Amino acid sequence: MARKLESDIRIVSQTWFRHDRHESVENFICALPLTYFEFDAHDRYAGSTHYEMNTLFRVFILKECHGWDHETALIEYLECRPVLCEQLGLESVPDQSTLWRSWHERFTTEFRSTVETAARTILIKAQDAGVAVPREPERCLPCHGDEKDESSPDDQALLNEAATITDHVSHVVFPAFSLNRGDGCAIHENAYWDLQTYLGLRERLAANEGARSFTYESTRNRTPLGHAHREQIRELSISEIREMYRQAVNRLLSEVAETEQFFRAGIVAIDITEADPFTGDRTGHEDEIIGTKEKTDEYAHQWATVQLVGNAVPIVLDARPVRKGESRLEIVEDLLDSAEEMVHVDNVLMDREFDSQHVLEMISQRGLSYVVPKRMQTSEKAQAKRLLQRDQARYETDRKLHLGKNEWHETTLIYRRKENTEHDDHWQYSVFMTNRGSGHLTEYGYRWEIESGYKSIKRFMAATTSKDFGLRFFYFAFACLLYSIWRAVDLLVQAELTGEYEHSPVITADNTLTLLKKETGIG
Repeated sequence: MARKLESDIRIVSQTWFRHDRHESVENFICALPLTYFEFDAHDRYAGSTHYEMNTLFRVFILKECHGWDHETALIEYLECRPVLCEQLGLESVPDQSTLWRSWHERFTTEFRSTVETAARTILIKAQDAGVAVPREPERCLPCHGDEKDESSPDDQALLNEAATITDHVSHVVFPAFSLNRGDGCAIHENAYWDLQTYLGLRERLAANEGARSFTYESTRNRTPLGHAHREQIRELSISEIREMYRQAVNRLLSEVAETEQFFRAGIVAIDITEADPFTGDRTGHEDEIIGTKEKTDEYAHQWATVQLVGNAVPIVLDARPVRKGESRLEIVEDLLDSAEEMVHVDNVLMDREFDSQHVLEMISQRGLSYVVPKRMQTSEKAQAKRLLQRDQARYETDRKLHLGKNEWHETTLIYRRKENTEHDDHWQYSVFMTNRGSGHLTEYGYRWEIESGYKSIKRFMAATTSKDFGLRFFYFAFACLLYSIWRAVDLLVQAELTGEYEHSPVITADNTLTLLKKETGIG
């Protein structure tokens, strides 16, 4: 019976999160239909109890979805959210001992497993639909039936297949990079890329320390020293790095495009990320070490990327540095030029920092659709206040944005009320701009993937305190490549072993980096 509940939750959640107004994991937990399920078989308590099993089931799914290890975090969260408690069916928040006993003594072992499986399923289905999730779901292959298929790949089969594919992909992709060195060099060029990959295997590992470790761990006879490695990278121009990166990604795309599971057309997201704040003297580098996106007093390098999102494998198609004085129009135009050379683009998703009528007009002139949040000015705030007074959740209106010289860009403004917001004023509303109607608004949830991707990309970056702009950018671009290799390998493994592609990876980043580590001769 518990397996049937797990299966039903998988089916219901997949359908529920596809609805454009269903944007909350917590709302799904509260709305999950449970009246048909017989909880008695999994309830070890006899007699009357203060809390019903179905209520506790929802409460513990909430705990699992957030990944809290202890009941205290759950209690503190619920105590601040009386509306959520009411939706869960709680007249009062249980204390810590009640929750501990319910989980360890009242629930059967099978039922605890069902809670964990249900939470993981909800997170995966929400994530696949572009809905924000409290935490990254576990990296495991979901079952596609009431019982686990005996032919489902186990962990060892996954790793074996991933090892074969990673070996093949690395031989295809890395040759796109070249240092343009002369003939007869004592250290093979591949040793430099092996060292750069090695630096990405360790958290915050700089070139000098990494080169020393690499000398001992590598099976190569000759490996570059840290300063020699940096000097070779510094010789590369920004344009050379970008060109090599695009060649490598094109090779990667060619590999995944041979599978039926790869969606070569679709949605791209453009965004800007920043490095850790720069705390040294930036004299002479003011155009490169610029302010932060949040307009604080700190300074940082900034990088822009264009990435596949939606149902496609989230490969970073191109990356570029952001310099002081560059307009958002220049950045978006540049990245779209690259993206459209590699894949067929339908829709462009961007953050509100790209709220510019000239950017939107350029995208429309290319025949592409866009979804961009609008910064709320006086007129938008006034409209949101009117919607709040009318208790209206959604509103659309056409708007002309002035381009200059009596030219205008026509767009549609969509006001949407946020769910579970803590605001009680007009800030309950978000305003989006699109040139294709409200149907595309659902796709904006896919933009979270680029933020999630940045976290992994930064995990793959070598550490440095250098002010050299080219070196800094190379470290970022190479980390983008490692991330893209991971996601491509994951798609190829899934396609080979299951014939399907679940967007949540079954091969972890650490798995892939470990396999690349072996490829570099240090495994």
